[in-house]
Amino acid sequence: MRPNSTALVLIEFQNDFTSPGGALHDAVKASMERSNMLANTVAMVAAVRPLGVQVVHSPISFAPGYCEINAHPYGILAGVVGATAFVKGEWGSQIVDDLTPDAADIVLEGKRGLDAFGSTNIDFILRSKGIETIALAGLLTNCCVESTMRSAYERGFEVITLTDCVAGTSHEEHDNAVKFDYPMFSKPMTHTEFIEAVKGAGVADSSRGY
Repeated sequence: MRPNSTALVLIEFQNDFTSPGGALHDAVKASMERSNMLANTVAMVAAVRPLGVQVVHSPISFAPGYCEINAHPYGILAGVVGATAFVKGEWGSQIVDDLTPDAADIVLEGKRGLDAFGSTNIDFILRSKGIETIALAGLLTNCCVESTMRSAYERGFEVITLTDCVAGTSHEEHDNAVKFDYPMFSKPMTHTEFIEAVKGAGVADSSRGY
């Protein structure tokens, strides 16, 4: 896991999830607070960005009226529509201030569903930059993060899931995904373990003259 071939993908750290007053914040608040996931993610980004890890933001947004999706959505997207969440151009769809993208970060466009690989050009971007390892953080643990994890695994990336930088709508759903699903398609680790792994790889690269 060399820093310059590693990407940290931040999924839906947007006000509608992360911030008081957000359309879906109350649904994830307890899970976020239990692991301190937002503060953990902020600290992780600050630690690994200077080491050469590429930070990628993967927000979701929809035009008013949600014309990009099925007229009769069901499941998780029905919840998004019902809450009038992630409307393009509104405060709720904006990336939370604590994770404001840096000039060198990549902000994906076009995410309209669960899997970041499904409706964006993330695969092209990662491969064009020589990325081999992707680490995933964000919301929801068992939804967009898990969907992206599975696709990345199928595409041959080394996948890391950051277990204390994700949150769900219930402790049960979060815990089940982390315990049973994440180990099947990724290498789960905490944000501090990830930081140390990146630092260790960076030191090894330096010793080799990379």
